[in-house]
Amino acid sequence: MAENYGCPTPSRPNFLLLLADDLGLGDLDSFGNRSLCIPHLDGLARDGVRLTQHLAAASVCSPSHATFLTGRYPVRLGMVTTNGARVLQWAAVSGGLPTSEITFAKILQQQGYATGLIGKWHLGLNCESPTHHCHHPLNHRFDSFFGVPFTLMGDCLQAEPSQKRVRLQGPLDLGAQLLLLSLLCLAAGKLTGLLGLRWVPRVLGPGCGALLLACTSCLLGVFIVHADCFLMRDHQVVQQPLRFEASVGLFLREAEAFIHRHLVDLRFPDVPSVDLQRHLVDVKSQDVTSRRLLAALDGAGLGRRTLVYFTSDHGASLEARAWGARLGGSNSVHQGGKGMGGWEGGIRVPGLACWPGTLPAGRLVPEPTSLMDLFPTVVRLAGGWVPSDREVDGQDLMPALLRTAQAAGHNFLLHYCEARLHAVRWFNRPSCTVWKLHFATPCFDPPGSGACLGFPACACSGRRMTRHRRPLLFDLTADPGETRPLRGPMATRRRVEAAVAWMLRTRHPRAAPPLAPAHNTWSLRLQPCCVPGPLCACDHLIPDL
Repeated sequence: MAENYGCPTPSRPNFLLLLADDLGLGDLDSFGNRSLCIPHLDGLARDGVRLTQHLAAASVCSPSHATFLTGRYPVRLGMVTTNGARVLQWAAVSGGLPTSEITFAKILQQQGYATGLIGKWHLGLNCESPTHHCHHPLNHRFDSFFGVPFTLMGDCLQAEPSQKRVRLQGPLDLGAQLLLLSLLCLAAGKLTGLLGLRWVPRVLGPGCGALLLACTSCLLGVFIVHADCFLMRDHQVVQQPLRFEASVGLFLREAEAFIHRHLVDLRFPDVPSVDLQRHLVDVKSQDVTSRRLLAALDGAGLGRRTLVYFTSDHGASLEARAWGARLGGSNSVHQGGKGMGGWEGGIRVPGLACWPGTLPAGRLVPEPTSLMDLFPTVVRLAGGWVPSDREVDGQDLMPALLRTAQAAGHNFLLHYCEARLHAVRWFNRPSCTVWKLHFATPCFDPPGSGACLGFPACACSGRRMTRHRRPLLFDLTADPGETRPLRGPMATRRRVEAAVAWMLRTRHPRAAPPLAPAHNTWSLRLQPCCVPGPLCACDHLIPDL
């Protein structure tokens, strides 16, 4: 046995870890949504274990992915900021998951496992040059990588909702308008005789300025698509820009090939991590993904030797809108959404674990669990050791999944928004009650909307956030929607304050955080390009389509 869990468990199982993006707790039938037919994901819930209080350590992508891989809070990794840039902003930045951090892929590789990452990375790429690849998945000990090193945005389709173009469009439009105004002033000066200029500015100047104003949006969209939306196989850029409509099929075929490729020695398990974005349509795409990968495992005779895990990196976005329609998913009864550090909607995510013959079918785990828990769980099942030279915040999930012993679990979980602590959760084991204190909450705009419309996400600080002199206290067991704040006993507050003090003593923030402006600003010298030239463009996958 890899660990003494109180009953025999197969040593060194296979792992299939499925990480969705922007998927809310209310998007799956097994967690309350009755409007979508997703039989295979619901089958995982029926045949396995549901984690009903499963939590992301961050409500946005980059820090959440980092904690999933390392089992550590984002503040320990430096994957936080205080300037509003809460994720890596471009593919061509020098920030990323520090190579000094230990991922579960590194330990699995040391244990003789074959490890593959398929899908989205969003944890950095280069440090010194376009091919330096210091933050590349292979440098974090994945054996193979096929996917997008940045993220999949609406901008990759040059469609709405735009996640980057709209943010950059304002300054560009202002510059174009100033240029147009300058040219008009020059033309007026010529007409009034105040300036002795030739006729060219008077005739062509305003026209050129208007053309520039009209083209900024188009040019910016093209630039973003080529700069950020590209596909890599290991260290090579193989498609730039990404053909988004074919990406789901490509990722699936790659994962199936990975499984069959490593049947040469069945002691080498399979670790594809598939991360697909684009919301409502992709809920069903994720169901298809699950069906095909589970079929591949069964076809290879690995079904009963594989721990399958499915979750989302954070809750659904409530601000994602286009043409007046809301595009994000559902966070069920929970208040808030993506980008909100404390409210449940941004951090409570689906959690499914299935291991036929080992995990009991249909079991519920109601106590708090975290994406950070995958690190110690996978490492111990693989026969490895959790590093002792650093704080690892995740807890082994197997006792809770098996219910063969009293699970240690999390007494406290801390919820950050950027580098600021917004809320703390306390699990009172004797009464099986979950309490949560909010030290700060976002100001919804408009009030009562539950979101911050007109902004990419709610703010973590400043005037768009309220800091509570007397923290808001909720009993999540009785009030999962966090609608009825309570005047709790001082003993509860003192317990929470003690947990916060311990975290502050042990967090050891990095001197140069990866998300700081110096490491999170686009740089031409770091821009990956598959062919020399001003416009990177290639497609080496055409024969495979």
